[in-house]
Amino acid sequence: MKKIIKNGTIATAADTYQADILIENEKIAMIGKDLTAEGAEIIDAKGAYIFPGGIDPHTHLDMPFGGTTTKDDYETGTIAAAYGGTTTIIDFCLTEKGAPLKEAIGTWHKKANGKAAIDYGFHLMISEINDEVLAELPGIIADEGISSFKVFMAYKNVFQADDATLYRTLLQAKELGALVMVHAENGDVIDYLTKQALEKGNTDPIYHALTRPPELEGEATGRAAKLTEMANGQLYVVHVTCADAVEKITEARNKGVDIWGETCPQYLVLDQSY
Repeated sequence: MKKIIKNGTIATAADTYQADILIENEKIAMIGKDLTAEGAEIIDAKGAYIFPGGIDPHTHLDMPFGGTTTKDDYETGTIAAAYGGTTTIIDFCLTEKGAPLKEAIGTWHKKANGKAAIDYGFHLMISEINDEVLAELPGIIADEGISSFKVFMAYKNVFQADDATLYRTLLQAKELGALVMVHAENGDVIDYLTKQALEKGNTDPIYHALTRPPELEGEATGRAAKLTEMANGQLYVVHVTCADAVEKITEARNKGVDIWGETCPQYLVLDQSY
């Protein structure tokens, strides 16, 4: 099946220009002026911009957590993404200690199969490092194309990994050419502050913020950055929420550490006063 998009303005990372796009079998076959193709469907994009579909690298679809499940599954979530111009998502595949990683990946594929309206991939959660996990990782990269590993520094007794696990994951990822992602908060102190708040009956929404102060995100971000420097690895800090964490990322980048920070719209427009 062929389609030609005509009269639109193509916008790429490098340039903006007017041209036609020939699509064959769902792939761009040619970009040029006054393109023709026998039997092609013509789409008039006059007055519109044409740009590559967006890639959302941080989604949580059909994810169980704390006795609940995220609102969107792979059907509703990917349809919404498509309407917004996103054509690829990278979701987080959660794992369980002691269970094969490929088993978890299979579970996540079942969530997506027959439901996803757009392309999808996975980041793989690493909660423990042992001989079995190390043996699985090369095959997972080769067979599944998964090249990013997620480590939680928070959610004690649920997802949280210790510093040795993070460091060993950084070392192994370096060897395999993979990226390590980290949820950077000091989970031990957050757990203590949360228990204190509950003992005092402090359960109003504001205490979610007060038991997760920015200092703890900054501390964990700095710790993860230092371990990345030691491992000569690369780190992607997810959902950065505060200046303390940004400062630690900036300090590490200025030293030549391969570290990046990601944020989300809500952290730019909302604070704990809401």
